[in-house]
Amino acid sequence: MGGLEKKKYERGAATNYITRNRARKKLQLSLPDFRRLCILKGIYPHEPKHKKKVNKGSTAPRTFYLLKDIKFLLHEPIVNKFREYKVFVRKLRKAYGKSEWSTVDRLKDNKPSYKLDHIVKERYPTFIDALRDLDDALSMCFLFSTFPRTGKCHVQTIQLCRRLAVEFLNYVIASRSLRKVFLSIKGIYYQAEVLGQPVTWITPYTFAHDHPTDVDYRVMATFTEFYTTLLGFVNFRLYHSLNLLYPPKIDGQADVELKPAEGKDYAMDSESYLEKLSALSASLARVVAPTHEDEVEMDEFPVEGETAEQMDARKKEQEDLEKHKKLFEGLRFFLNREVPREPLAFIIRCFGGQVSWDKSLCIGATYDVSDPSITHQIVDRPRVERQVVGRYYLQPQWVFDSVNAKLCLPVADYFPGVLLPPHLSPFVTEQEGDYIPPEKLKLLAMQRGENPDEESEEEEEEEEEEEEEEKDEEEEEDESEKEEEMKLKKMEEQKTQNNKALPVKVTAGKLRLEDKQRLEQEQQSEEKRLAIMMMKKREKYLYKKIMFGKKRKVREANKLAAKRKAHDTAVKEEKKKSKKARRA
Repeated sequence: MGGLEKKKYERGAATNYITRNRARKKLQLSLPDFRRLCILKGIYPHEPKHKKKVNKGSTAPRTFYLLKDIKFLLHEPIVNKFREYKVFVRKLRKAYGKSEWSTVDRLKDNKPSYKLDHIVKERYPTFIDALRDLDDALSMCFLFSTFPRTGKCHVQTIQLCRRLAVEFLNYVIASRSLRKVFLSIKGIYYQAEVLGQPVTWITPYTFAHDHPTDVDYRVMATFTEFYTTLLGFVNFRLYHSLNLLYPPKIDGQADVELKPAEGKDYAMDSESYLEKLSALSASLARVVAPTHEDEVEMDEFPVEGETAEQMDARKKEQEDLEKHKKLFEGLRFFLNREVPREPLAFIIRCFGGQVSWDKSLCIGATYDVSDPSITHQIVDRPRVERQVVGRYYLQPQWVFDSVNAKLCLPVADYFPGVLLPPHLSPFVTEQEGDYIPPEKLKLLAMQRGENPDEESEEEEEEEEEEEEEEKDEEEEEDESEKEEEMKLKKMEEQKTQNNKALPVKVTAGKLRLEDKQRLEQEQQSEEKRLAIMMMKKREKYLYKKIMFGKKRKVREANKLAAKRKAHDTAVKEEKKKSKKARRA
């Protein structure tokens, strides 16, 4: 039968993909513009299943995009803006070359610009979608907000990122939605629950930047351009959900401008307001002033298919959450100069506490160090010379650990100069069979309402008793060894005297009872072995993989437990040596 000749690589998977160079030519864009467009629209390269087929028999390394994605980009209005900008740059260069300054001014006034609002709406149809994708946006904005004003990044971008980051921090404080904090080598990890969605981001420590040479800042700036637009929309919606003014204004100064004398020493008049806002010490103004009404207890109806136990558990969880939100309520903190001000002020305010610092350190201090109502002073020095009676002097880690533990931890472990307990990650949830460090077990006991300090005191007393018993046992062993030597000598003397044969004795046999529990275990293990034998090849392979994973997990847990045991014994021996040295 005759028919059209079927050509290779013109059907199936080969027609679904397009190489990067072909895509660029189709869109008539340069490589930087194409990359920028893909980042803004959220289009990424794809790895085909059969790369050789798609590559028309070639094995050369190529980047592939889906053809439907590139067709989708053909109708994007920003592409025209990119072309207009290229023309603008060409005209501007020509005008500079000819020294036509009036033309230069006219071109700069008519510089082409574009907005990303329609792309944000296109990529995130609902507000919840935007919240779910907020992690990277926040991390990038917080990173850019800490950049120095060098040629690596535009000053306007750094200022915009800083403003948006401060606005988001103020929202988290107003809504009390912070849940977890963790200090890592990279920076500080935060997790907040925003409208039921967990949002995790990282903020770098405030150290001097050394820009790496192997990072392409243009790619990062393109991502930041999109993220700042997204975060602006999100902040607007979040502020209005809490009845707050946007752009944010400090409470009591919504209509009146800040006094210029307040910020003269710290910042220019144009920057003093943002500095006051970024201090995180003042509450925000609301659209409608809140009216204080008596709290009305709402009726609760069970969810369909929910049992009474589940309802009680949910109610208890809600109560614990409300208690967690008011963790530092009624406490007044003062931050010393050497501690990181912004993260501590942010965390303390998120949980209802009041915070201040030295006036010379930053704008926005609400009370002085001499205030008698201060309950906790956060210091990071080995000694504090002048201490006030009735005030706790603590290291900064106490604040972070208390937030993660969901209760105010005992202050004795966090006094200045004391060796701090390990800072445990709240993002790790131990499963069955995992190694749980003793500090975590102690924390879990405290959360249940138990007192692990009493147990530790009892353990110390037991250790002391054991040491005394060991000494007594050593003395007894020495005495018993001497007695045994004497007995052996006597027996040898008797043997030499009496070389008679020993009499043979016959004893009656005893009835051996079978252990029923052991027999049941043996039977179960035999049944299990037979069941494994009857498995199909694929099922047996999967079962073996599962069991191997479980055994590896147990091995790792045992290894960690052995390491910890060795560490604890080494610490105990050092303590014993130090005690003996003191006694001597």
